[in-house]
Amino acid sequence: MSENNQLRDVFDAIADPTRRQLIRLLAEAEEIPLHELTSQFQMGRTAVSKHLTILKEAGLVLDRKVGRETRFRLNASPLREIQDWLAFYSKFWSMNMLRLNQLFEEEEE
Repeated sequence: MSENNQLRDVFDAIADPTRRQLIRLLAEAEEIPLHELTSQFQMGRTAVSKHLTILKEAGLVLDRKVGRETRFRLNASPLREIQDWLAFYSKFWSMNMLRLNQLFEEEEE
């Protein structure tokens, strides 16, 4: 688990395309009610709620009640774990591409 002592792994949470779309929608707004999120998908409210629960368990989504309505917002800080992981591999591929380029240049000489 990450240093935030999260209940669910962030990588697991973003593995599903529906959850990635939910993250994108939440990133574009300050806060969105459940019924508005549900209208963006061809699935029922219960299914969307289950996806939001997984994101919430990973610390990616925060919710609050406003009367009878539940509103959701993105907490992007757990995504830093993914960014750090990708940064390592980005550096790895950059180094390999640089080596490959050097080999091509040596062969041309």
